[in-house]
Parts: sequence; structure tokens; C-alpha cells
Amino acid sequence: MTTNGNEQDAATRVRGSKDIEVPSLETDYPRYMVELGEAVSLAAIDPDQTEHYRKKKDVAKELEKQRRRIQDLQARLYAENKRGLLIVLQAMDTGGKDGTIKHVFSGVNPQGCRVSSFKAPSAEEANHDFLWRYHKSAPARGRIGIFNRSHYEDVLIVRIKNLVPEEIWRGRYGQINDFERNLSLDGITVLKFFLHISKDEQKKRLQSRLDDPDKRWKFSSADIKERAFWDDYQRAFEDALGNCSTENALWYVVPANKKWYRNLVVARTIADTLAAIDPQFPPAEEGLEKVEIPD
Repeated sequence: MTTNGNEQDAATRVRGSKDIEVPSLETDYPRYMVELGEAVSLAAIDPDQTEHYRKKKDVAKELEKQRRRIQDLQARLYAENKRGLLIVLQAMDTGGKDGTIKHVFSGVNPQGCRVSSFKAPSAEEANHDFLWRYHKSAPARGRIGIFNRSHYEDVLIVRIKNLVPEEIWRGRYGQINDFERNLSLDGITVLKFFLHISKDEQKKRLQSRLDDPDKRWKFSSADIKERAFWDDYQRAFEDALGNCSTENALWYVVPANKKWYRNLVVARTIADTLAAIDPQFPPAEEGLEKVEIPD
């Protein structure tokens, strides 16, 4: 991890009906960023970290401030219609992807934001290359896209369950990096979060689903089977994070045992990234100050 600022990408000309330049992105919140080429050890990262905050109420005002920043910047991104943002969320089961989306993007205009969730591929999707269904869901310029699970499943679950040979899933790291680089060259900034929880915290969350009749719909016996692969998944995530945090698409490992702190970190990082993109409202038509609305 790093404690220094990061320059995500030098200004790059991209294709389109008009030439667009992707700005250098220097965010102000690199605390949990995976440095380029860094070997990641999830066991060395405390999922209970909360900075100086101690309780949910301690972050309430700051979280609302960051949500308002996102709302304002998203409105400008949508109006400018030159660049976009793809947010990737990955986690172990019960890691909080759904909750993060709910609490961070509360109040965001749905016209400019779309969530895509990926489960087992359909027959049609399985007949295409593994990136096909993800590319179809990538955000257009002016939009924010959120991947609830993502193309990283194709170097995670396929590895754990031996669904494809090792030489296939290992080769996908490079394909994923190329995919994300191509998005960035087309004006789409890629921002990736791994929501890091402990095995004990996962047990508590699974138990809470069992204990609450209104939450049992979230529980599946498959969750217990997947939990048995905890260590295997941790290693698979470490390799994905280390191999695929690039200058075009950074990974952030977010301590997520405390849901309220997870929400703050994600919101603040997204707001800082949008501020670095610095979208602007288009200039108004000339002479509007002289226009009178007829009766």
C-alpha cells in the first residue's frame, strides 16, 4: 500500500467524434491504493481499520459531504458527456458490495448511473470470449457504471473451482489489463475496490442472516460451501490485486469490517477521482441573457 499521491495516467488522446484528452488524475485519498507491481498480502491489512473514527455517528457528516460531492460531480460528468467512470466492486461473500452501492450512491441521479451485477454466464455469454458481457455493460461517456462483481470473477472462481486450466486464467490478467487500458483510452476512468473483511466478520454476517427471518432470503447453503475455500480465495484475490493494479486502473483495498467506515472510504475516493477528472458544464448558448419567454 502507499501513503503518497499517485498520477494515474498522462494526458492521452482518445478516439471519438471529437478529440478528447484524458487528464492526469491525482487523487487526494491514496491511503489504501495498491501500488503498481506490489505483492499484496491481505493478512497484513487490518480490516478493522477506521482511522481516528470510532463510531458510525463520527462519520455521518463527512459521509454526507462526500455523497453531495458525488452528486454534484456526476451532474457535471453527465452534462459534459466527454468522459465516464467505471467502478468495480469485489469482495468475499457478505463483503458489502450491495450495501456500499446503497449508501454511497444515495441521491445520485439514476439517469447517469447504472449498476450491473454478474452471476454465472448465460449460454449466450459462455459462447463468447470471457470479456464480452462486461464490455457490453461498460459505461458510456457521461455515465457512471458500477460492476457488482466483475470480469475478475474469471480469474477468481474459475481458478478456485478448476473451471479452466491454469494457463488460461493466468493469461487473463494481461487481457484484463488491456481491457481496462482500452476503456481509459476512450475516456472511461476505471476505479476498483476490494472490500476487505475478516473470516470472523463473515461468520457474524452469515449468522445474522440466519437469525433474522427478514434476511434469510440472502442466505444460501452454498455460502457455507464457499466459506470452506476462504484461504484459496484470499490467495486468488491477492494475485488479482497485485497483477491488475495499473496506471490505468488502480485497485484499492478497503477495510470493511466496519460498514460505516467502508462507505466513507469508497465515497471519498470516488469523489476525489471525479474531482480530478474535473468535468465541466457545457457553455450556455450565446445571447441567452436577451431571451424573453413569450406568454
